[in-house]
Amino acid sequence: MKFNRRQWLRSAALTGGASLISGLGIIPKLSAEEIAKFNPRPLEDLARLSSNENPYGPSKKVRDRLFKSFDDGCRYPYSYQNELLDKLAEREGVPKDHIVITGGSTEALKVAGITFTRNGGEIIASKPTFLAMMSYAQMWGAEVNWVDVDENLQHDLDGMQKAINPSTKMVFLCNPNNPTGTLLSADDFEKFCRETSKHTTVFSDEAYFEFIDEPNYPSMVKLVKEGENIIVSRTFSKVFGLAGLRIGYIVARPDLAHKIRENVVAFTNVLALEAAKEALDDKEFFEFSLNKNKEAKSTIYHTLDDLGLRHLESHTNFVFFESGMHIDKLVDQMKDKGVLIGREFPPFSNWCRISTGTPEEMERFDKALRSVYT
Repeated sequence: MKFNRRQWLRSAALTGGASLISGLGIIPKLSAEEIAKFNPRPLEDLARLSSNENPYGPSKKVRDRLFKSFDDGCRYPYSYQNELLDKLAEREGVPKDHIVITGGSTEALKVAGITFTRNGGEIIASKPTFLAMMSYAQMWGAEVNWVDVDENLQHDLDGMQKAINPSTKMVFLCNPNNPTGTLLSADDFEKFCRETSKHTTVFSDEAYFEFIDEPNYPSMVKLVKEGENIIVSRTFSKVFGLAGLRIGYIVARPDLAHKIRENVVAFTNVLALEAAKEALDDKEFFEFSLNKNKEAKSTIYHTLDDLGLRHLESHTNFVFFESGMHIDKLVDQMKDKGVLIGREFPPFSNWCRISTGTPEEMERFDKALRSVYT
């Protein structure tokens, strides 16, 4: 099994301040200007590092736009979506009829699942992975054909392809995967999606796409543009820091987009639409968010390396590591020390998912984990 041992070194001089973490070294503190612009969440009695939320945002620019849009809160949101559709179509390089706006990408997953399986059928998915689509579809009578991840905790593409049968209505891929944080090779990913989409619909969950460091890594929107039987979901919850506003979107060829659009229930709201429009334009926050995520991951890696805990290289805003004890036990111990960590992801009961946080949250995580293992 391949595990990451890289560490990023960060200079405090770049940000004009630093915080000392035991055994970790210098990590940057935020300046007063950064705090005003990028809105870090305050350190609470219980640091919630369990849900892969962005610890920053909404940015000042987004908050200002939200304030201005309050007067439109009495309106239904449908007439406010056109500008965002234009922006998303330009961002993805597709016509507007390829875009479906949803209440977060979770709604996109749920709606797509029942759209294609509510009359009976099967979804093929990795184990473990993000469960929203499969759990919801099962409530409507769908079957799930689980394929265990491989020895590197990556999607077993060969196993998933072999599992396709006449009952298969959809193959679900979360890439980078949640909770493992692993990323398929670009060539393997594209080849699999291209070949599999000839036999069934492929759903590519790209919630963490912006965190991928590999240059020119392809979104499967590339294949959507070619007319393939592929659906891609994206979200404003992660790098854009808008998880609480619930807004995401789907990119698919028009016939698939139309089927999904007919089943959208929650949609979203006026404030979320306005926030998303501004977030797409706020390049400064976007870059800040990515940079701070890298710094936070580096602190997590360093702590785990010091403690000799194996971990995977992450292409997301969380890290998956082997805890050496049942996750329920570690959750209780960390909670007692003021840190909430990820839940169990069967069958990996002795593994833990920890989300990135602010420097203060990372400092508490570091101290708490060291006190558990030393």
